[in-house]
Amino acid sequence: MPCEGCMERDNVSTGATMEFLLLGFSELLRLRVLLFLVFLVVHLVTLAGNMMIFMAVVMEPSRPPMLFFLCQLSAIELCYTLVIVPKALLSLVVADGSSISFLGCAAQMHLFVALGGAECFLLAAMSYDRYVAICQPLHYAAVMSEGLCLRLALACALGAFAVALGLTVAVFRLPFCQPRRIDHFFCDVPAVLHLACTQSYAPELPLLAACVLLLLLPFLLILASYVCIAADLLRLTSPVGRGKAFCTCISHLAITLLHYGSATFIYIRPKSSYSPARDKVVSLVYTNITPLMYPLIYSLRNKEIRGTLRKMLRRKKRAQVN
Repeated sequence: MPCEGCMERDNVSTGATMEFLLLGFSELLRLRVLLFLVFLVVHLVTLAGNMMIFMAVVMEPSRPPMLFFLCQLSAIELCYTLVIVPKALLSLVVADGSSISFLGCAAQMHLFVALGGAECFLLAAMSYDRYVAICQPLHYAAVMSEGLCLRLALACALGAFAVALGLTVAVFRLPFCQPRRIDHFFCDVPAVLHLACTQSYAPELPLLAACVLLLLLPFLLILASYVCIAADLLRLTSPVGRGKAFCTCISHLAITLLHYGSATFIYIRPKSSYSPARDKVVSLVYTNITPLMYPLIYSLRNKEIRGTLRKMLRRKKRAQVN
């Protein structure tokens, strides 16, 4: 049964007339200034870190496959934070929340889901790279060619874009209850679905399908890759060789756990367990803290990235001397 205050949408005029109100952190009025400064600093550091990695890899004339994938991952994180954080900062400036149009909310949701899905697919591609590097080292150069890397990157982007488009269209075809207040700092899927004027579980089916395609499928591919890697490492007699091989996977494993841990908590659950306050806290982690951690993990654990960053800094110093 439709909820009270539900209004059927006019498909012609919806995009021009309907608006949502992002409540953001309106319940934390006394902490707004502190939160704004913290989020701003984290946002700027995240942008600087990912931009540094992106530029370092782009300026590198010879890029092995893992560097190519890390470059794409940094580009995704740059776009990811730019889609979410500016609106979150605005919600801290405006005491009663910030409004967002119907089309603006749909665009934000689509970009957010598409970028997050592309990251999931890319993590699966990176796990395949690690599988070939460890289990088939003699064939690595032939298998992980530049053409294959480009095709994998393109498939990750297009696949995530298509799934996100289908999910966004399904969500925004629903009638929404009034008042249209989203208790979140961006148009996240569970927060918008919570406003749907329906008591059935049908609106959750597109989200479930998207979770299967964007979360479960890449996770199973990653799991299969690491099962093969673990089986291959167990056959090694040298503990030193086993340790060196495993060290090449630590960065990818850390990123995968960070990404999938937060995403699984938010999206793989029924609508009845939705909690705005809890969701906002977890969303803060994967939209602010997690993208900040990625450059740190790359630079501390990945030998190729450290070497590339050192080369970039040396070129910069030589340019300043000249």
